[in-house]
Amino acid sequence: MSAPEIAAADYDLLVIGGGPAGENVADYAVRNGLRVGIVEFALVGGECSYWACMPSKALLRSGHALRAARRLPGAREAVTGEQLSATAVLARRTSFTSGWKDDGQVAWVESAGIDLIRGHGRLDGPGRVKVGDRVYSAGAVALATGSVPILPAIPGLAEARPWGTREVTAADHVPPRLIVLGGGVAGTEMAFAFSSLGSQVTFLSRGPLLEREESFVGEYLAKALTADGVDVRLGDALARIDRGAHGEVEVTLDDGTSLVGDEILVATGRRPATADLGLESVGLGTDLTVDDTLLVDGTDWLYAVGDANGRSLLTHQGKYQARAAGEAIAARLNAAPASLEPWSRYVATADHAAVPRVVFTDPEVAAVGPTESTARASGARVRSVEYEIGHVAGASLHADGYTGRAKLVIDEDRGVILGATFVGQDVAELLHSATVAIVGEVPLERLWHAVPAYPTISEVWLRLLEEYRRTGR
Repeated sequence: MSAPEIAAADYDLLVIGGGPAGENVADYAVRNGLRVGIVEFALVGGECSYWACMPSKALLRSGHALRAARRLPGAREAVTGEQLSATAVLARRTSFTSGWKDDGQVAWVESAGIDLIRGHGRLDGPGRVKVGDRVYSAGAVALATGSVPILPAIPGLAEARPWGTREVTAADHVPPRLIVLGGGVAGTEMAFAFSSLGSQVTFLSRGPLLEREESFVGEYLAKALTADGVDVRLGDALARIDRGAHGEVEVTLDDGTSLVGDEILVATGRRPATADLGLESVGLGTDLTVDDTLLVDGTDWLYAVGDANGRSLLTHQGKYQARAAGEAIAARLNAAPASLEPWSRYVATADHAAVPRVVFTDPEVAAVGPTESTARASGARVRSVEYEIGHVAGASLHADGYTGRAKLVIDEDRGVILGATFVGQDVAELLHSATVAIVGEVPLERLWHAVPAYPTISEVWLRLLEEYRRTGR
């Protein structure tokens, strides 16, 4: 099905969803001369700005700084308080959300030459978007509707009024006892955050923490959480969850024992927010598949960027997709040439090979590309090398007793890095060098000449390459 002729349309491009991905696809389309509108029913800036990336990292940062100070003689003695000021941390968190007001984001949209249409947008046929009683037409439509949390089917859970990621990042108080359910990114980060803020945290996960990463990642995090006073319980099955008459939450395990908390955070995953978008009006279901220009399969006018397409539920990756889609949409509507070869600016090639991800726990987890097991499953002939980051001079200066690990997954046939994982204090800043090496397919023999400065933690790169040479090619 084709969209209306551009000359007769209200817009060249309509974007449903004003979060980071939606803003980026709109921005890149406008830069290429398109008339663009964004449809948003909530806050412009989306989940990341108000209930995810920014407030969650603000909640974490003060605890990280305090622990870092305690790892350094001299700084340790200067720390006079035993606990963070929860009031100050929550206030700083709120400042990053602008008090949950989107005036600044709206001003940016307007300054970029993008029209903002307030309301819930639904497709009403090819190239048609209905908002309230009005139907707008466009040469192309991009869905940038993000994702919504998944609530597991545990008896009593829905009725127990659990916190989700929105409630925990927007909390106006620190519960004395917090139960965290879910061993993924949000669960582990918020367990660290609220433990540092004074909650007695009980952490429940059916499997290992961050089980999609290298196996040692979860081991480091479980040990660190336990050291921080968190009661980590892995493998417990839940039979029921209830909210008591006095507001307390009771979690009954399969073995009949129970846990009690003041609040329970459920962070067991998310799914694309593609329901109630009118997709049936164009013959599509809610599970969308896209090509590398983010064009939805079976259409020549509908795009899906960010979490909406399910390829990679990460803000930075959604923004990357949106930049490619904005360029591709503009080229197609302007009848301009556009290379669809891998790594051109019109395609999101990195989705398949070089997705960077950071978990802002303490220690941090930073990874890009496939794990060793995933790479082997794809049929690649791989070899991995690992190194203890604490053995690097820069790490020993960074913190007393520094512990962490670095790992490279190497394609033996091509002599290039496929994946990299770092666990340790402040390792997130090591990640982009690994991403560049993977995207650029830099041969290991050339990487040998990328000399890390001494004494920095990045010297772990030299140690990893030495280990690769030592163990033989």
